[in-house]
Amino acid sequence: MTFRPRATLPVAAVAGAVAAALALAGCGQGSSSAPAPSPAAPAQVASTVGVVASTDVYGSIASAVGGAHTHVTSIIHSPDADPHQYEATPADATAVSEAKVLIQNGGGYDDFAGKLVAAAGAKPSVIDVSQLSGLDTGADFNEHVFYSLPTVAKLADTLSAELSKADPANAGDYQANATAFKTKLDGLNGKLAAIKTAHPGARIAVTEPVPLYVTEQAGLTNATPEAFSHAIEEGNDPPVAVLQQTVALFSGPEKVSALLLNGQTESASTAQVEQAAAAGGVPVVKVTETLPAGTMDYVTWIGGEIDQLSTALGDHR
Repeated sequence: MTFRPRATLPVAAVAGAVAAALALAGCGQGSSSAPAPSPAAPAQVASTVGVVASTDVYGSIASAVGGAHTHVTSIIHSPDADPHQYEATPADATAVSEAKVLIQNGGGYDDFAGKLVAAAGAKPSVIDVSQLSGLDTGADFNEHVFYSLPTVAKLADTLSAELSKADPANAGDYQANATAFKTKLDGLNGKLAAIKTAHPGARIAVTEPVPLYVTEQAGLTNATPEAFSHAIEEGNDPPVAVLQQTVALFSGPEKVSALLLNGQTESASTAQVEQAAAAGGVPVVKVTETLPAGTMDYVTWIGGEIDQLSTALGDHR
């Protein structure tokens, strides 16, 4: 899958999806032949608080904080879906209209979520994680804030607060869950501190800026030409000279210690870079933007990538 520049979906189109969803719901009432709920939006349990997340990364965090008191719907819940190009469905619209809280990445990453909220009759409380991060969201903003562990800790606290407003009776559980989740994040912070101590300033390369919040916290130096990673992120081919500069990072005495490759993006340029890393004996760590198949937990996901990075740096010769 190659991420391409985001497509636009007019609010009117989303509003049409909302109307269609409500019409379908009305037709299905009292009928045993009504279709089963979509995997993205299973039937909500009346006693739980509805939470919609733009991707399963945020959905997993919401589940960790909300626990049994929440019903979480992740709109993007497949490694093959592209948040930049995703178009909302009637099931998505229904989930948003019934939710108390919606989590969106923001920063232009998942614009479909904001359009769903704009078209919904009942407005959920919206958590925009990019705004929550406190990071500079200017022209060079790295929108992949789910790789920023301090931001994810802020999200846990904010979720606890928003869920407590919606469900005061279980506020203590939300607070306890957020604390337990942040304790697990502290473990990840410890792993990154260990990398920083063992490999201070080690040079790495990336195909896209996806994991840079983690690598920066680990004290690693990104040696990739910005023109290369920017072109790949935008779904474009980098200039030949830039591609050659990037390939050169994997040979010679000053070669980088590891390549972090977005496993959800494939192109001739990324394949050439991966081949150059293999030829140069540079370890490759694959990262993703959504949860890999079979993984439901944020800490397990990011922790696994950090462990692979630590191993790669240790194996570098």
